[in-house]
Amino acid sequence: MKANPAYQKLTTYVVDDDDAVRDALSLFLEVNDIQHVTFDSADAFFEAYENQQGCLILDVRMPGMDGLALQQKLKALLSQLPIIFISGHGDIPMAVEAVRHGALDFLRKPIKQDVLLERIEEAYQQVLQQQQNSVELAQHIEHFQSLTKREKEVFECVCEGASNKSIASDLSISERTVEVHRANVMQKLCANNLPDMVKIKILLDQVKRT
Repeated sequence: MKANPAYQKLTTYVVDDDDAVRDALSLFLEVNDIQHVTFDSADAFFEAYENQQGCLILDVRMPGMDGLALQQKLKALLSQLPIIFISGHGDIPMAVEAVRHGALDFLRKPIKQDVLLERIEEAYQQVLQQQQNSVELAQHIEHFQSLTKREKEVFECVCEGASNKSIASDLSISERTVEVHRANVMQKLCANNLPDMVKIKILLDQVKRT
C-alpha cells in the first residue's frame, strides 16, 4: 500500500459504532500508512459525504441507519465509492444483499488483516481505474464535439455498419467525400480503426442515457 504514490490521494473511511473496532482498524490503517477517517455511525458519515475518493469499510448492524441503508443512499447518489462490509454476525442473506448491490466484499469479524489489506488495494485500484475512465471519457466527448455536423453524420453511419457507398447515397454526397470525412473523423477521435470508433460511440451513448 505504501508503494503507490497515487494512493496518497485516497482515503479509507471506517464506519462502525463499536469503539474498540474503530480503534483497532484505525491503528491497522495507520501502521500500513493508509490515510483514513473514522465515524461512529452511518448518519455521521452520510452528513460528511462529499463524493469522497477511496473506499468505505462499513459495519452492517448499527443503531439508526444500518450499513445496508447507507449503501442504498450512496447508490441513489450514484456514488462509486467501493464498500467493504464487515459484520460480527455472518448473516449470509445480508451478505448476499450487500454484494448484489455492488459491495466489494463482506468480511466477518474478527477481520483477517491480510484479507482486508488486499480488499483495500483492490478498492483503490478500482477507484484509480474509474478516474482514468473519466479522463478518457472527457477526452472522447471533447474530440466528438470538435466534429463538424457532416462528420458526426458520417460517424453515426459508419458505426452502424453502413458502407461508404450506402453513406454516400443516404447523405447525397460522393463516396470520395465520405472517405475524406471518415478519415477526418478517425483522426479527430484518435481512433485507429472501426472497432475503436464503435467503442467510442458506445461510451458516448452511455453518457447520453445518464
